[in-house]
Amino acid sequence: MTWFRVDNRLVHGQVIEGWLPHLAAKHLVVANDAFASDLLRQQIAELAVPEDVDIHFVTLDDLVRVLESCGSSCLVLFEDCRDARRACDAGVAMETLNIGNLHYAPGKTQLLPHIAVSEEDREDLRRMKERSVSFDLRRVPTEHVRAADEQLF
Repeated sequence: MTWFRVDNRLVHGQVIEGWLPHLAAKHLVVANDAFASDLLRQQIAELAVPEDVDIHFVTLDDLVRVLESCGSSCLVLFEDCRDARRACDAGVAMETLNIGNLHYAPGKTQLLPHIAVSEEDREDLRRMKERSVSFDLRRVPTEHVRAADEQLF
């Protein structure tokens, strides 16, 4: 199973201790253009990932190719809704997108303690919904799945 998650923190404890074991993922893919070119951040992130999980730092343009080589045991991380939409627009087949964390910033509306969205975020999510992507609003896999439509749109 390939699981897609938006979390502006990217590689951190909830991903390593919660999602990777829950999904039994053998591959962790960080799909973000800036991260893919930042060797220092990559080296730091690699320290947190278990040895039995392969980590990949890829640009959004390379995501489709990397997913084909990883098989189905994969967790894909996006930093924001824009990156997730770009992947979706590029042909990445995404049934569900987990919205794990989007920090508050001026101009954003706080929807849940862990999710604040801008108008641009809402538009990106609307476009993905038009492509039949459903949304899962959980920080960790043990949380109750929240219905997203009335909160996001």
